[in-house]
Amino acid sequence: MPLSSGAPLHVGAVGAAAAVTLAPSFSPLYQQIKTLILRSLQGGEWRPGEAIPSEIDLAARFKVSQGTVRKAVDELAAENLLVRRQGKGTFVATHAEEQVQYRFLRLAPDVPDNTPGAARREFLDCRRLVAPPDVAASLQLPIGEQVVEVRRVLHFSGHPVVLDDIWLPAHLFKGLTAERLSEYRGPMYGLFETEFGVRMIRAEEQLRAVSAQPSVAHLLQVEPGAPLLSVERLAFTYGDQPVELRRGLYRTDRHYYRNELS
Repeated sequence: MPLSSGAPLHVGAVGAAAAVTLAPSFSPLYQQIKTLILRSLQGGEWRPGEAIPSEIDLAARFKVSQGTVRKAVDELAAENLLVRRQGKGTFVATHAEEQVQYRFLRLAPDVPDNTPGAARREFLDCRRLVAPPDVAASLQLPIGEQVVEVRRVLHFSGHPVVLDDIWLPAHLFKGLTAERLSEYRGPMYGLFETEFGVRMIRAEEQLRAVSAQPSVAHLLQVEPGAPLLSVERLAFTYGDQPVELRRGLYRTDRHYYRNELS
């Protein structure tokens, strides 16, 4: 049966008098289709980099118009979950895509030709440990759960610019080692989705100004007490499940932090 444009709230044992006060909850039809497509993405029906069925096929599958499917797909493409390729179809976005892989890295060079794509990664540590209480709380893990802790430095044009401390739920990243991180040629999020099936689809960040502690100053090659930008990022996969906590310290003497507001 075709999807309806809205469904009345199921009131169960609620009495008729009380039910009168409950307003039905409506969702536009294209939003319902978007939700169904998201469920297929979350369930792994279409993997990162794979083509999804055509709009005509999806319209037949969901028994709706092609225009309704197109609107749902347009929103998913705008959210970088799908990628349209002219003449080829629509594909599940992957962090290996050039236009996607650095969308969480908001650092831009003062000199335009020095692009983020020129980054060199130096992994300092990768180990398993019991999640510190604040990390467990951010990742919504039970107390005592293990995480993988990764520390790395990003170099741009030969200069260390970003020091990242990263925590990942250990049960989702079994077998992750510093060697695997170092050997992988693509972006780290690309490794996560291709080898561990974990795709980062959105993130929340908190920024503040801090001064470089001596150990950090040594790694970033700045003077102790030099100003740095602290960026704490919590990344989520499908279903708003937090799967990465990242605390980065950024040099901004050659770069600036950019953002777009709408």
